[in-house]
Amino acid sequence: MAWGLQMSALPALPLLINLSCSLLGFLGTVILIPAFKDHFIAARLYGIDLNKTSKQQIPESQGVISGVVFLIILFCFIPVPFLHCWAKEQCVSFPHDVFVQLIGALLAICCMIFLGFADDVLNLQWRHKLLLPTMASLPLLMVYFTNFGNTVIVVPKPFRFLLGLHLDLGILYYAYMGMLAVFCTNAINILAGINGIEAGQSLVIATSIIVFNLIELNGDYKDDHIFSLYFMIPFFFTTLGLLYHNWYPSNAFVGDTFCYFAGMTFAVVGILGHFSKTMMMFFIPQVLNFLYSVPQLFHIVPCPRHRLPRLDPRTGKLGMSYSRFKTKDLPKLGDFILKVVDKFWLVEVNRGVGENDEYTECNNFTLINFVIKLIGPTHERTLTIILLLIQVAGSAFAFMVRYHLVRWFYDV
Repeated sequence: MAWGLQMSALPALPLLINLSCSLLGFLGTVILIPAFKDHFIAARLYGIDLNKTSKQQIPESQGVISGVVFLIILFCFIPVPFLHCWAKEQCVSFPHDVFVQLIGALLAICCMIFLGFADDVLNLQWRHKLLLPTMASLPLLMVYFTNFGNTVIVVPKPFRFLLGLHLDLGILYYAYMGMLAVFCTNAINILAGINGIEAGQSLVIATSIIVFNLIELNGDYKDDHIFSLYFMIPFFFTTLGLLYHNWYPSNAFVGDTFCYFAGMTFAVVGILGHFSKTMMMFFIPQVLNFLYSVPQLFHIVPCPRHRLPRLDPRTGKLGMSYSRFKTKDLPKLGDFILKVVDKFWLVEVNRGVGENDEYTECNNFTLINFVIKLIGPTHERTLTIILLLIQVAGSAFAFMVRYHLVRWFYDV
């Protein structure tokens, strides 16, 4: 019997086992993070929270613990989707393509956890942060090539008079999927700097994907969404366990390991689950943060090493952080950008500062600083909640686009 028919007939048992293992994974993550605290500190994998007056040593790279628990859950889960093949009379041929898809996805995630941990330990440069996800996505792209190989897209209605109903992107489609993996990993990484924000935004995105998968279980691509749930449910619960320790006041830092692990997991389910466009809509705040950050990310405007908000010890509230540089060192394009963003109140720009009025300063180009600019100095926990509510609003908008506004662009 075909894999699709078997999965359509028996989705409940594998999902129930997956959920049970995930609940154990949540408990495991909650228990293991404090248990390994001293080991990480002894290995000098710790940091000081710059937004606190306390100089307590807090273990870094705790995303590796939630990532390892996630992998253990799915390694043990590998045989479960093929339970129907244990009874030979119910399975004409073993679904090797689905097995390869599952193993390839785990390989890509496993590579990303390893490379992310290497980044935390070795403190790699930004160019390496772009290269590592590209390398880790290669197994994923090969699985897509061997199992599917479809590079044809449906053209939105406004462009059909130019491009027709369908368009074959060829190798450009694989380039898009590779860039998707790079974006997902780094987009979470640059919207960071306050307690709970990395794990929190990932938890909201995972919840959105799970809800989307459950809605689509009644659709034509049921198997793809079941496959996504196999990854998203364990990710949700292990991330919830990580957030338990990373919430304000944090006693564990997630590190780049978690950002890479989370981004690659989202890329895996988006690509192999065939809903990459919908998944990207769940990243609306990350897209806005990236676009807002472009002048500093590409060093058109000077970018400091840390762009996290600045703590006022007197009030205990976070204010905007600033980048200060010599006015004469600012390139013409950077000067033009500062004039534009200042005019539209997107960035606070102060010129002629310093003893000889030779410096210019502006708040750092991050969504976190922009929120502080709008509402004023605020408590760190309140700021995290506001940003997570923005994430929830982005997901709500994504669902509205996916199930209502999409009719303007596609025949549904």
